[in-house]
Amino acid sequence: MCLDYVTNENCGKCIATATKDILKLCPYTREAVVWEELCQLRYSNQNFFGQVNLTGNKHQYNPMNLSQPLQFKYRSVVKETLNNLTTEAAAFNLSAKLRYATGEVDFEDKTIYALVECTRDLSGDGCNSCLERAIADVLNCCYFSIGARLFSSSCFLRYEFYNFYKYGATSSMNAQGSGSKYSSTRGGRKIWMIIMVVSACLAMVLFASGIYCLANKKAWKRKEEFVCQRANNSNPSVSRFHHRNFQERYDPQAQDFPYIELSSIQAATDNFSDSNKLGEGGFGPVYKGLLSDGKEVAVKRLSFGSEQGSEEFINEVLLIMKLQHKNLVKLLGFCVEGDERLLVYEFMPNNSLDVFLFDRSRCAQLSWSRRLNIIDGIARGILYLHQDSRLRIIHRDLKPSNVLLDYDMNPKISDFGMARIFEGSEGEANNSTAQIAGTYGYMAPEYAMDGLYSIKSDVFSFGVLLIEIMSGIRNAGFHRSKRAPSLLAYAWQLWNEGKAMELLDPLLIDSCCADEFLRYIHVGLLCVEEDANYRPTMSSVVATLKSEPGTLCQPERPAFCVGRFIDLDEADPDNLSFNGLSISNIGPR
Repeated sequence: MCLDYVTNENCGKCIATATKDILKLCPYTREAVVWEELCQLRYSNQNFFGQVNLTGNKHQYNPMNLSQPLQFKYRSVVKETLNNLTTEAAAFNLSAKLRYATGEVDFEDKTIYALVECTRDLSGDGCNSCLERAIADVLNCCYFSIGARLFSSSCFLRYEFYNFYKYGATSSMNAQGSGSKYSSTRGGRKIWMIIMVVSACLAMVLFASGIYCLANKKAWKRKEEFVCQRANNSNPSVSRFHHRNFQERYDPQAQDFPYIELSSIQAATDNFSDSNKLGEGGFGPVYKGLLSDGKEVAVKRLSFGSEQGSEEFINEVLLIMKLQHKNLVKLLGFCVEGDERLLVYEFMPNNSLDVFLFDRSRCAQLSWSRRLNIIDGIARGILYLHQDSRLRIIHRDLKPSNVLLDYDMNPKISDFGMARIFEGSEGEANNSTAQIAGTYGYMAPEYAMDGLYSIKSDVFSFGVLLIEIMSGIRNAGFHRSKRAPSLLAYAWQLWNEGKAMELLDPLLIDSCCADEFLRYIHVGLLCVEEDANYRPTMSSVVATLKSEPGTLCQPERPAFCVGRFIDLDEADPDNLSFNGLSISNIGPR
């Protein structure tokens, strides 16, 4: 289907291009749809004629935004204009069912040009339903932009501050003798007026057109992104999804990365039932699910009004999809539909590290060898992020609840919503942020106090984790305030007094190796030093942990503890995972 204003010649070219693209982008699929600049091509092994598809809508917006005071006024005008055009496109026409309308409306000192079109196999009610959903979706995502497009399997809409359809007065439908009121009567008058204006002001029009084309070329890509929806034999819900927000930051040919339909996730989690709820994180609940192919998954559902916004969500998807390491949780798919934003991970049957480490009834399952394996695995995972991955990454939110355990109790680092990419040696330097977002008890002092973060911020968090794993004591809610204000200060004090073995978890007394324990605590104390420059890199940490070291530096006093802590012994014992995520003003304690 070509847009109604497109000429026969351009329509033929567009369909020829779409045919090549859909075979290239969606090979061996039983159902696919591809959108080009001027046309849409769709095929399926199921009869979809006359059926409205309200799912899988994709949007694209002009990168030029309106000033904030005008955004909501503009949204209201656009909504009214699109609604009026929908009524016209969906109306029954005795001569033809074009399902197409264009219109213009003044806004401030400009003119809004809008277009709506449905596939011609739809009834009037079907067209109306499709466009109503499309209008809601595009206004929800793109109200701040001066122009936008909404791609649906059954309809299309677009609006701009320029007349993008004026050069196609002879449309493919009109050439076949079935023109519409908008494309014939009004179109003829517009052509006559344009000719008169051009004849009188040719020089000015040419100059303005040149300026406009230059700006428009920068603002819009001439060819639309391709969005292929794919159904396969093993899992009909899995799709290839190239979202607009991933353009230029993700190469769609790099790997097969599935988009999972909301309906499939709802079925897998029994519509997010409480019985399938695994826990509650700072960004929303996590549910256990079973996909149609029998694979167990964990579904992270971003809660409405969550602290993790669209940028954080997209950031997490973009990061994890490029990471491959045995100590990082694997992302299997994602979903963006309406207000829902979902991440589908591999299922970790043993939940998170904090569930075992800080529960005395379960802590016995963390034997000495398992604890060393967990520490070493976390260290290698962080080293991969800092040094060996395709993208060099600072996690910024390392804590026990973000370390998941598989069937064999191997650790996998998760939750990359706060992560940041750094280039070259920038990770060694301090990057800054005005908004402090992290977890009390695990944030490095320079980050908590001044918003400065680097790879050494992750090293600090790792040091806290190491000491917690060795001692079985949580840094947040530390009770021995008469001797020291925090677990870190307490560990350092015992180390200086030559009594570091008192820090050992009593459950490990009969199985631990004293020399190994002291080496691990020594490394942990070096990681939590107040001055980030004195902390080791993760490559040094991994090398020290896996072999007998030479002479290690004497650790300096650790940083003051930052944040406010909770007495977790008084917390709900049924709450399996504590999350202290906060965005707040922070001071030393």
